[in-house]
Amino acid sequence: MAVVEVRGLAKHFDGGRVHAIDGVDLAADDGEYLVLLGPSGCGKTTLLRTVAGLEEPTSGDVLIGGVVVTGLPPRARKIAMVFQSYALYPHKTVHANIVFPLRAARMAPAERERKVRWAATLLGIERLLDRKPRQLSGGERQRVALARALVREPQVFLLDEPLSNLDAKLRASARDELKRFQKEIGTTTIYVTHDQVEAMGLGDRIAVLADGKVRQVGRRWRSTTTRRTRSSRRSSGRRR
Repeated sequence: MAVVEVRGLAKHFDGGRVHAIDGVDLAADDGEYLVLLGPSGCGKTTLLRTVAGLEEPTSGDVLIGGVVVTGLPPRARKIAMVFQSYALYPHKTVHANIVFPLRAARMAPAERERKVRWAATLLGIERLLDRKPRQLSGGERQRVALARALVREPQVFLLDEPLSNLDAKLRASARDELKRFQKEIGTTTIYVTHDQVEAMGLGDRIAVLADGKVRQVGRRWRSTTTRRTRSSRRSSGRRR
């Protein structure tokens, strides 16, 4: 786990005429689930890609675990990113997709297998290991993408609208699973979405972006009913 911080981060395109990110200062605490919320074109995905090292900033710095990683390639940042499309290899089995980054890292076969089984069990996809991506539902593909990221044991998870391809009912259940999963592993997570309901259901904190700037950062709102219920439970517990 690690604190992720950006300081004075800017990313300009089209010869400096387009300010996709415009002087952003923001930090995700150790183990926090931080959601970047905003409409299309606000700069949230560019910010995420810059943290990942997929985009080089025009100015400013990215720090992970207190270390400046600006200029380092993605593989040196100890991060794992899950994309909107999941980016699975269609000709490989689920097992082969998950194990791929471990093979690339030349990990010993026994350790590779242990990690694949561990991630598959955690995400409930053990029975799918011999299938191909085309044989899976959208929710199952999302879990495979998460498992492939998880086996690398990253310091930081970066999630770019991974639920947007799911229907409304499946998205709600997948949202709950993602929250449970993140709390279980405790890895610092930054999640991009344009969906306010999704942001409220997932984030420990939400950063609202517009026109390349962070306009507001705050903890997710809890309903009065929820607060009253919890207060009643505490009072009831004291009476007992």
